[in-house]
Amino acid sequence: MKPGMKAFKLLVILILVLVLIPINQTQLLAKSKSRFKVKDLKPQYRKWITEEVGYIITQWEKKVFLQLETDRERDMFIEAFWKNRDPNPLTEENEYKTEHYRRLKYANETFSRGTPTPGWRTERGRIYITLGEPHSIERYDQESLIYPVIIWFYQGLVKYGLPNAFYVVFFKEDNAGDYELYSPIKHGPHKLLVHYQGDTHDTYKAFVQLQQIQPSVAKVSMTLIEGEPIQSARPSITSEILIKKQIVEAPKKRVNDEYAKRLLKYRKYIDIDYSVNYVPNDASIKVIKDHRSGLSFVHYLVEPKKVSLRQYQNAIYGNLEISGSVRDEQGNTVYQFAKNAPIKLSMDQADAVKAKLFSFQDFFPLIEGKYNVDILIRNTVSKEFTSIERQVVVPKITGPGIGPLILANRIKKSSKTSGIEKPFMFSNVQLLVSPRNDFTPNDTLYTFFQAHGLTPQQMESGHIVYTIFKDDKPVRTVKKALNQYANRFNFLEEFALSGLPAAYYSIRAAIYGSPDQFLFQGEADFYISPVLRLKRPWVVSVSAPVNSPEYLNIIAIQYANKKDLEKSRYYLERAYNRSPLSAKIALNYCRVLFELKKYGKARTVARPFLDTKEKNEFLSIMGFASAASGDYVEAINHFKDYLAYYGTNIKVLNAVGECYHKLGNVEEALVAWERSLELFPDQDNLRTIINNLKKKKTKKNTGTTPKSKDQQ
Repeated sequence: MKPGMKAFKLLVILILVLVLIPINQTQLLAKSKSRFKVKDLKPQYRKWITEEVGYIITQWEKKVFLQLETDRERDMFIEAFWKNRDPNPLTEENEYKTEHYRRLKYANETFSRGTPTPGWRTERGRIYITLGEPHSIERYDQESLIYPVIIWFYQGLVKYGLPNAFYVVFFKEDNAGDYELYSPIKHGPHKLLVHYQGDTHDTYKAFVQLQQIQPSVAKVSMTLIEGEPIQSARPSITSEILIKKQIVEAPKKRVNDEYAKRLLKYRKYIDIDYSVNYVPNDASIKVIKDHRSGLSFVHYLVEPKKVSLRQYQNAIYGNLEISGSVRDEQGNTVYQFAKNAPIKLSMDQADAVKAKLFSFQDFFPLIEGKYNVDILIRNTVSKEFTSIERQVVVPKITGPGIGPLILANRIKKSSKTSGIEKPFMFSNVQLLVSPRNDFTPNDTLYTFFQAHGLTPQQMESGHIVYTIFKDDKPVRTVKKALNQYANRFNFLEEFALSGLPAAYYSIRAAIYGSPDQFLFQGEADFYISPVLRLKRPWVVSVSAPVNSPEYLNIIAIQYANKKDLEKSRYYLERAYNRSPLSAKIALNYCRVLFELKKYGKARTVARPFLDTKEKNEFLSIMGFASAASGDYVEAINHFKDYLAYYGTNIKVLNAVGECYHKLGNVEEALVAWERSLELFPDQDNLRTIINNLKKKKTKKNTGTTPKSKDQQ
């Protein structure tokens, strides 16, 4: 699934881009004023907007970029900029970006030779970066009667608003300096001749003289458009339009910069409605406990009635955006997740599955409790969506019991050393489940359930009675001893359905601890179809490493959302000890430690990440933990770095003021607090603190208490 990973990194950007709220472009343009000038930008952003994308960025994109306020917004914009130009967003590589930087590198390495000008700033560099590799190149740099001339020929770029075939000509005027772009109107044929003595306004005479010396150069000296007739004394106006307008606009011709306008307007928001067409589905959700880790997992599958894919070159692509929400009975959000599931099929694979159903499958850990689970799946190719809403119970096991019966039409056994877990998998067995529990007479029915609380004695002397019912009447019964199963948790059994007619059925598993000791039972319905061959789906599923520390991290997040910080700390500590280099786990661990007032431990965990690329994510927690530990100078440094990267944050600004105040630096404290009050005036307590400090400051400077109006 790697080809689609970048799609998840840009989920918020894509939502902003696709939001369907109308914008009055005239009003927005009128209000739009650049907050920064290019020269005011940090070097990396100044280089990006001038050198790296100067020739391909649209006027609107540049205007928006110069209005962004923080490095975070600029980084987000740059990712959106390239994403908007990606010819196939569903693959890992952005082919447009790769080709652009190849051109830039080539221009810098090739066209800077013999000139102090960087290659990208030369005329040849500009045209190469803008249009790419010429179809052919002709060089006339060894002629004695004409100045050095290079002719590039392009064709097949009509979709960029260019003629079907045209030339771009460069020459060295007076044989000095670097090659410049030739214009038939601005320069004329005489500029290419070394010994032209005629009237510089007599274009035709210069053309005739040049034609006698080098006909190929003479032709392009009058027109750059292939097939355009040469007028006797008139250089081509169309050629002037080509080099002054069409070539300049070519890389922007097919760019929809609407995303930039929307990003500017909605950049402060992270949740914008995304409307598409609804597709009905069949779905199933089951809870399976992993007895190795002790965690319970919610396994779910969704079979939409249709899934639309798109062909690109010799493959078929699709992309699903999945977002889920788990809320407890009080409506509190316990867990949220978002992920991408990219789809890529060869043409042969697409032919093989086009008549089949489609199934998306996934799983996630969940703590004990009763929940409402909502899962939204969006197809970014077709702009369709489907969703499932279910109540899920993760039981707190306090005594003997049985889990739900899960029915499968096939199973897959994986190597115990594969190290991969998949949806509807236990130990090394994966269940192939239909949400309709439909079977044919030729199928095998696999029944799986989990039991808990069975004692070793019951496992030795007990048994299971499986009964298949039709119309509440038993039609088949199988008895099997418990000690025939591998363990006392997972129970998998299979039944051939041959001989059973098409109808609705149920299967019951009754567990006995001894011949006469009934313990508990589970039951599930299924259907045998008269069709001898059912459409089984092709599956896209999310897999994960066995016993991943990320599971512990997710469980910890859920306990934190339930306000059980001690349990959250317990699971985060386990996750951190197993994966100490994971910035995500470490950051969550630091946050919980801070809430538990374990400030020293939080700083210890966070400090190593200050030398990594994830540094900015830890600045806030390091600042607050340092301040809580009384290390105000260090806290201020972290807070300032945070503000430099993320921009204004009221809570951080107030913390900076508090740290300065603790250090006795009233001047700096007032600067921070007054800035905070300016940005968010509704802070009465802060206003009171500022006024009191100013009064004390005045009293100290004058040596007297300021008089009231009555005294005056």
